[in-house]
Amino acid sequence: MDPITIAPVINGTLPYFISPFSDPFFVVETLCIIWFSFELLVRFFACPSKATFSKNIMNIIDIVAIVPYFITLGTELAERQGNGQQAMSLAILRVIRLVRVFRIFKLSRHSKGLQILGQTLKASMRELGLLIFFLFIGVILFSSAVYFAEADDPESGFNSIPDAFWWAVVTMTTVGYGDMHPVTIGGKIVGSLCAIAGVLTIALPVPVIVSNFNYFYHRETEGEEQAQYLHVGSCQPLADTEELRKTRSSSSLSKSEYMVIEEHGMNSTFKQQPNFPTSAQNNSQNCVNINKKIFTDV
Repeated sequence: MDPITIAPVINGTLPYFISPFSDPFFVVETLCIIWFSFELLVRFFACPSKATFSKNIMNIIDIVAIVPYFITLGTELAERQGNGQQAMSLAILRVIRLVRVFRIFKLSRHSKGLQILGQTLKASMRELGLLIFFLFIGVILFSSAVYFAEADDPESGFNSIPDAFWWAVVTMTTVGYGDMHPVTIGGKIVGSLCAIAGVLTIALPVPVIVSNFNYFYHRETEGEEQAQYLHVGSCQPLADTEELRKTRSSSSLSKSEYMVIEEHGMNSTFKQQPNFPTSAQNNSQNCVNINKKIFTDV
C-alpha cells in the first residue's frame, strides 16, 4: 500500500495534474490512510507501554506519514472556500507533500534488506561522522586554496570562499558537474589534489561499513538457517517414530529389533550432553540389555 499512497505526491508535480478530489489516486490514498490510522490506533491502545510505543522509530514514521494527509486535506478545503493567503498555504502544502514521501520507509517493516541496511547505518554512525568531519575539513581547505589560486584571474568563477564550497564538494566526491572549474595552473593543481584527497577520504571508512553490513547480513541468514534446521530436526525423529508405529503390524521385524529401533528414535528426539559412565554402570547396563533382549524374544 505504501507505493500506492506515494503515487499522488509524485503525480502532483505534473503540470497537467487534475484536482486532487477528482483524482482516482486520491480516493485510493484516502482508503489507505483510513486503514493506516485504524491500524495505528489499534496498536497504540493494545501496547502496554505507551511511552515505548511513542519512542519506536517505526511508529514515529507511521505518524509522520499519516498526519500530512489531514493537513493537506484541510489546506485544500481552505483554498476551495476562497480564503486568503494562498501563497503561504501553497508553500506549506509543498513542504507537507514532501514529508509524505517518507512513507516509503514503512517498507522496512517488511523488508529484511532494509532492516539490515538500517542496522548497518546505525552501527556505522561513528565512521559516517568521521567521514563528514574529514570532508568538511577538506572543503574548507581546498575552497580557500582554490580561491586564492584563482584570485588574480578575472575570468575565474570563484568570487569568494563560500562560492568555492560547492566546487570543493563535487570535486572531493568525484562528481564534477563542470559548472565551476579552475583556469589557472595553480587552481588546476589545487583541483587535482582536492580530487585525490576526496578519493582517499571517502575510501577510508568504507571497509568498516561493508564489514558491518556483512556481519548483520550473515547473522540474519545464519539465524534463518538455524531456525529452519531446528524445525526440521525436531519434526524428523517424530515422523520416523510414527512411521515405525504405523508399519509395526505389517513389518517382518521381530519384537526385539523393533524395540531397539524405537529406543533409538526416542534417544535422537531427547538428545542430551554425553556423559561417561563408570565400568560398574556399563556392566549393569549390559545386563539389563541382555535381559531385555531375552524377554522380548520369548
